[in-house]
Amino acid sequence: MDSYKIYIDENLAPQLAKGLNELQQPQNIKEKLDIQVFSLKVVFGEGAQDEDWIPKVGAEKGIVITQDFRIQTLRHQNELYKKHGVGFFFFIPPSKSGFAYWEMVKQLVNRWDEIKQIIRDNETPFAYRCRAKSKFEKLNS
Repeated sequence: MDSYKIYIDENLAPQLAKGLNELQQPQNIKEKLDIQVFSLKVVFGEGAQDEDWIPKVGAEKGIVITQDFRIQTLRHQNELYKKHGVGFFFFIPPSKSGFAYWEMVKQLVNRWDEIKQIIRDNETPFAYRCRAKSKFEKLNS
C-alpha cells in the first residue's frame, strides 16, 4: 500500500487538514492508499521557518499544499525543497490576501482527485501550480 503524508501550509486553516484527513480515510481502504493530511502549523508550530520544516517534511518524502509561491521563486528555498525531496502544490490566489476560506475549501475538494493522481504519478521532489480557474501545471524541477 502506497503511503503519503500531505501537509497543509500555515497560510491555510488547520481545519482544512483535519477535514481532508477525515474525508480521505474511507477512501484509503477503497483506493488501497494510506494518505494522511496534517497541518504544518499544528505539527511544527505557528511561525515555523520554511528552512526548518522543509528538511523534516522531505525526510518523509512529504507533500505540501500552499499559497506561498515564494518557496518556488526564492532560490535558496527552491534548492532546499529539491535537495530534501518535497513535493509542492502551489495554489496561486486571485489576490494578495489569498483565497477566502470557503473558496480554498472548494479548490481543495474539487482538485483532490487530481492531487492524488499527481502524487501517485510523480516521485518527489516535484512542483505544480494552479490558479483558481486553471488546471495544475508542472513546474521545472
